[in-house]
Amino acid sequence: MASPEPRWCRHRRFALRCLAVFAGVWLIAAIHPKYPRDWFLENLLTAVSVPFLVWVQRKRPFSPPVNLALLAFLSLHSLGAHYTYAEVPYEAWTRAITGHSLGDLMGWDRNHFDRLVHFLYGVLVLPAVRELMARRVQAGPMMMDFICFLFITATSTLYELLEWAAVMVVDQDLGMAYLGIQGDVWDAHKDMALASLGAVISVAVSMVARRWRTRHSAGPAPEPRLAQGRSQRSGPES
Repeated sequence: MASPEPRWCRHRRFALRCLAVFAGVWLIAAIHPKYPRDWFLENLLTAVSVPFLVWVQRKRPFSPPVNLALLAFLSLHSLGAHYTYAEVPYEAWTRAITGHSLGDLMGWDRNHFDRLVHFLYGVLVLPAVRELMARRVQAGPMMMDFICFLFITATSTLYELLEWAAVMVVDQDLGMAYLGIQGDVWDAHKDMALASLGAVISVAVSMVARRWRTRHSAGPAPEPRLAQGRSQRSGPES
């Protein structure tokens, strides 16, 4: 009888499938992007992050849910890079599917796709950060959650600074397309706040999941023993 396949082999195979799916998504999004120069800028971080993720998983892959979350986030980023974050036509899509405008329903006067992706950065990337940190940092669950939250907020701030630096270097039209503030002077602050909120939600879900696993892994409580008799006779009656 064949022995069961090791878990790390299943995880590696799933990680490779996610990588293949993302490669397909990225190639489709690379066909005739709306603003080619902005697409190039948006994909600089992808060109760094994807090889890094492949490298850190070469011996010990992330769990399937974590790789699925990374696939979702990177695919949404590729979609934003194709159209630019400020011009992803979700309004046209929702109107074609439902016959109603999402912006009119929610009272929005701007494209909020960038807000969604910043929020999902905290939600979807934090689990990968936790699995990676757990391999290198000795910390309890609460401290690990706090470290991962700080990582998300710090990298979100760093990204906003990189956006600002890019705007200072490239020409104004390309810089505004890349920045995507849409006239909101508080755009960077809101983006960082949403990433932090997403991280808080991810931490909360993790805490609930840990508590659920602890409660259900303990098994049912042992049944109380029946009361024993007052005494047991150890010899013949006198």
